Amino acid sequence: MTETGVALRPVSEADLTMLEALTNDPQAAGTFEWHGWHDPHFLRRRWAETGMLAADNGMLMIELDGRRLGFVSWHKTRSGATSYCWNAGLVLIPEARGHGHGTEAQRLLVRYLFAHTQMNRVEASTEAGNVAEQRSLAKAGFTREGVLRGYGFRDGAWRDHILYSMLRSDLDVG
Repeated sequence: MTETGVALRPVSEADLTMLEALTNDPQAAGTFEWHGWHDPHFLRRRWAETGMLAADNGMLMIELDGRRLGFVSWHKTRSGATSYCWNAGLVLIPEARGHGHGTEAQRLLVRYLFAHTQMNRVEASTEAGNVAEQRSLAKAGFTREGVLRGYGFRDGAWRDHILYSMLRSDLDVG
Protein backbone atom coordinates (compact mmCIF):
# COMPACT_ATOMS: atom_id res chain seq x y z
CA MET A 1 0.00 0.00 0.00
CA THR A 2 0.98 3.60 -0.45
CA GLU A 3 -0.23 6.93 0.85
CA THR A 4 -2.55 7.16 -2.16
CA GLY A 5 -4.11 3.75 -1.51
CA VAL A 6 -2.99 2.42 -4.91
CA ALA A 7 -1.68 -1.14 -4.67
CA LEU A 8 -0.48 -3.89 -6.99
CA ARG A 9 -1.46 -7.54 -6.65
CA PRO A 10 -1.24 -10.75 -8.70
CA VAL A 11 -3.89 -11.39 -11.32
CA SER A 12 -6.73 -13.71 -10.29
CA GLU A 13 -9.03 -15.67 -12.57
CA ALA A 14 -11.81 -13.20 -11.72
CA ASP A 15 -9.72 -10.41 -13.32
CA LEU A 16 -9.52 -12.02 -16.75
CA THR A 17 -12.73 -10.50 -18.14
CA MET A 18 -11.50 -7.01 -17.27
CA LEU A 19 -8.05 -7.72 -18.77
CA GLU A 20 -9.65 -9.00 -21.97
CA ALA A 21 -11.70 -5.79 -22.25
CA LEU A 22 -8.65 -3.57 -21.64
CA THR A 23 -6.67 -5.36 -24.35
CA ASN A 24 -9.34 -6.36 -26.87
CA ASP A 25 -12.05 -3.67 -26.73
CA PRO A 26 -11.39 -0.36 -28.49
CA GLN A 27 -13.53 1.68 -26.07
CA ALA A 28 -11.94 0.25 -22.93
CA ALA A 29 -8.37 0.23 -24.28
CA GLY A 30 -8.45 3.86 -25.42
CA THR A 31 -6.87 5.59 -28.37
CA PHE A 32 -3.23 4.86 -27.60
CA GLU A 33 -3.66 1.22 -26.49
CA TRP A 34 -6.05 -0.06 -29.17
CA HIS A 35 -3.99 -2.14 -31.62
CA GLY A 36 -6.75 -4.19 -33.21
CA TRP A 37 -8.51 -7.36 -32.17
CA HIS A 38 -6.45 -10.40 -31.32
CA ASP A 39 -6.82 -13.93 -29.97
CA PRO A 40 -9.54 -13.57 -27.30
CA HIS A 41 -8.26 -16.58 -25.37
CA PHE A 42 -4.59 -15.58 -25.17
CA LEU A 43 -4.79 -14.09 -21.66
CA ARG A 44 -6.74 -17.05 -20.25
CA ARG A 45 -4.14 -19.49 -21.61
CA ARG A 46 -1.32 -17.36 -20.23
CA TRP A 47 -3.00 -17.12 -16.83
CA ALA A 48 -3.56 -20.91 -16.74
CA GLU A 49 0.09 -21.54 -17.64
CA THR A 50 1.88 -18.95 -15.47
CA GLY A 51 -0.61 -16.95 -13.44
CA MET A 52 0.75 -13.95 -15.41
CA LEU A 53 4.07 -14.18 -13.53
CA ALA A 54 6.88 -15.76 -15.55
CA ALA A 55 10.66 -15.36 -15.44
CA ASP A 56 10.75 -13.01 -18.44
CA ASN A 57 7.40 -11.19 -18.17
CA GLY A 58 4.56 -10.45 -15.82
CA MET A 59 1.36 -8.63 -15.10
CA LEU A 60 -0.11 -7.25 -11.87
CA MET A 61 -3.49 -5.71 -11.19
CA ILE A 62 -3.74 -2.09 -10.02
CA GLU A 63 -6.21 -1.53 -7.18
CA LEU A 64 -7.45 1.43 -5.19
CA ASP A 65 -9.25 0.51 -1.97
CA GLY A 66 -10.14 -2.90 -3.43
CA ARG A 67 -11.42 -1.48 -6.75
CA ARG A 68 -9.66 -2.71 -9.89
CA LEU A 69 -8.24 0.16 -11.95
CA GLY A 70 -6.25 -1.72 -14.60
CA PHE A 71 -2.91 -3.47 -14.85
CA VAL A 72 0.83 -2.99 -15.13
CA SER A 73 2.97 -5.35 -17.17
CA TRP A 74 6.61 -5.92 -18.01
CA HIS A 75 8.75 -8.06 -20.25
CA LYS A 76 12.44 -8.73 -20.62
CA THR A 77 14.08 -7.00 -23.56
CA ARG A 78 17.64 -7.12 -24.86
CA SER A 79 19.71 -4.01 -24.11
CA GLY A 80 23.09 -5.29 -25.31
CA ALA A 81 24.93 -8.39 -26.46
CA THR A 82 24.78 -9.92 -22.97
CA SER A 83 22.43 -7.63 -21.07
CA TYR A 84 18.72 -7.14 -20.63
CA CYS A 85 16.29 -4.70 -19.06
CA TRP A 86 12.59 -4.59 -18.27
CA ASN A 87 10.14 -2.87 -20.59
CA ALA A 88 7.07 -1.78 -18.64
CA GLY A 89 3.58 -0.56 -19.46
CA LEU A 90 0.17 -0.02 -17.98
CA VAL A 91 -3.45 0.27 -19.00
CA LEU A 92 -6.15 1.87 -16.85
CA ILE A 93 -9.91 1.70 -17.13
CA PRO A 94 -11.23 4.94 -18.67
CA GLU A 95 -12.68 6.34 -15.42
CA ALA A 96 -9.33 5.87 -13.60
CA ARG A 97 -7.31 7.92 -16.08
CA GLY A 98 -6.13 11.41 -15.17
CA HIS A 99 -6.15 11.00 -11.38
CA GLY A 100 -2.50 10.08 -10.73
CA HIS A 101 -3.24 6.38 -10.18
CA GLY A 102 -1.12 5.35 -13.18
CA THR A 103 1.81 7.41 -11.92
CA GLU A 104 1.66 5.69 -8.54
CA ALA A 105 1.25 2.25 -10.14
CA GLN A 106 4.37 2.86 -12.24
CA ARG A 107 6.33 3.87 -9.12
CA LEU A 108 5.18 0.71 -7.35
CA LEU A 109 6.06 -1.48 -10.32
CA VAL A 110 9.60 -0.07 -10.57
CA ARG A 111 10.14 -0.60 -6.84
CA TYR A 112 8.80 -4.14 -7.13
CA LEU A 113 11.04 -5.01 -10.11
CA PHE A 114 14.18 -3.57 -8.50
CA ALA A 115 13.43 -5.28 -5.19
CA HIS A 116 12.78 -8.73 -6.67
CA THR A 117 14.95 -8.95 -9.80
CA GLN A 118 18.54 -8.11 -10.65
CA MET A 119 17.76 -5.95 -13.69
CA ASN A 120 19.37 -2.51 -13.62
CA ARG A 121 16.97 -0.69 -15.94
CA VAL A 122 13.23 -0.32 -16.46
CA GLU A 123 12.17 1.42 -19.63
CA ALA A 124 8.83 2.53 -20.99
CA SER A 125 7.79 4.23 -24.17
CA THR A 126 4.64 5.98 -25.23
CA GLU A 127 3.38 7.56 -28.42
CA ALA A 128 4.57 11.12 -28.98
CA GLY A 129 0.93 12.23 -28.95
CA ASN A 130 0.21 10.67 -25.55
CA VAL A 131 1.14 13.72 -23.49
CA ALA A 132 -0.72 12.48 -20.40
CA GLU A 133 1.41 9.31 -20.24
CA GLN A 134 4.58 11.33 -20.79
CA ARG A 135 3.67 13.49 -17.78
CA SER A 136 2.86 10.39 -15.76
CA LEU A 137 6.21 8.75 -16.52
CA ALA A 138 8.09 11.92 -15.61
CA LYS A 139 6.16 12.28 -12.33
CA ALA A 140 6.89 8.63 -11.54
CA GLY A 141 10.61 9.41 -11.76
CA PHE A 142 11.45 8.19 -15.25
CA THR A 143 14.00 10.11 -17.34
CA ARG A 144 13.07 11.09 -20.88
CA GLU A 145 15.75 9.72 -23.19
CA GLY A 146 14.59 10.66 -26.66
CA VAL A 147 12.36 10.05 -29.64
CA LEU A 148 12.05 6.66 -31.32
CA ARG A 149 11.08 7.65 -34.87
CA GLY A 150 8.51 5.48 -36.65
CA TYR A 151 8.58 3.04 -33.75
CA GLY A 152 5.03 1.78 -33.30
CA PHE A 153 2.33 0.89 -35.80
CA ARG A 154 -1.22 1.83 -34.78
CA ASP A 155 -4.37 2.70 -36.70
CA GLY A 156 -2.76 2.41 -40.12
CA ALA A 157 0.31 4.57 -39.46
CA TRP A 158 3.81 4.34 -38.04
CA ARG A 159 4.09 6.60 -35.01
CA ASP A 160 6.96 8.13 -33.08
CA HIS A 161 7.40 7.12 -29.45
CA ILE A 162 9.14 8.83 -26.56
CA LEU A 163 11.49 6.58 -24.58
CA TYR A 164 11.81 6.87 -20.80
CA SER A 165 13.92 4.92 -18.33
CA MET A 166 14.72 4.48 -14.68
CA LEU A 167 17.93 2.92 -13.41
CA ARG A 168 18.37 1.12 -10.13
CA SER A 169 20.67 3.99 -9.03
CA ASP A 170 17.84 6.49 -9.68
CA LEU A 171 15.78 4.87 -6.93
CA ASP A 172 16.72 4.11 -3.37
CA VAL A 173 15.49 0.52 -3.03
CA GLY A 174 17.52 -0.37 0.02
